[in-house]
This record gives sequence, C-alpha cells and structure tokens, in this order.
Amino acid sequence: QVQLVESGGGLAQPGGSLRLSCAASGFTFSKYSMSWARQAPGKGLEWVSGIYPDGSEPYYADSVEGRFTISRDNAKNAVYLQMNSLKPEDTALYYCAKGPEGSVEYWGQGTQVTVSS
Repeated sequence: QVQLVESGGGLAQPGGSLRLSCAASGFTFSKYSMSWARQAPGKGLEWVSGIYPDGSEPYYADSVEGRFTISRDNAKNAVYLQMNSLKPEDTALYYCAKGPEGSVEYWGQGTQVTVSS
C-alpha cells in the first residue's frame, strides 16, 4: 500500500533552515508528481510546492518562493523540501503528498515545523 513518511521537522529560529524529507513506497514513485502542503494552527491547508516526475519545473506558493526549494531523488523514492530564511509564519504541520496540487491521491501523516526564538 502507499506510504509517505515525512521527517526532518523540528524547532528552528527565525532566519534558520530545516530540510524535510519524504520517503515514499507502494507505488511507482518516478511516475508521479509530488507536493508539499502545510497547515498552520487554526488555519486551512496551504499548498507549498510541487515537482514533476522528472524533477523539472518545480513550482512554489508565493509565500515561500525564493526561500524554499523542492527536489526529488527517484532512485531513493524520496522528495525533499529545503526551507531557508524561515519565518514564524512558516510554523505548521507539513505534509508530503502523492500528486500535484488539486489532484492529490494520498497524504502523509505530517511533520511539525516550529519557527520561534
């Protein structure tokens, strides 16, 4: 069955960095776009970034453009989210997803990111 396991979350200071990882299994990873989304306390789900099956043309929400970088390693069935210049408003539960924005087929359980001094 499909599994998406996120890791790498934690506490970071404003201006700091974190790298999230998502280990995928149970499907042909290299054939699917992958996404990251987040949900801040008391707010709705916000799509963050996505990447095509071949890793080309990554795309980002305006709120993270220039600070976050998505990448993938099809040999390792993994997708990553490098988060730099973190802000308190980046605090959220971050989810890995199988599929592009609007067509997600499966969600991971999430990893918590907290940005605070």
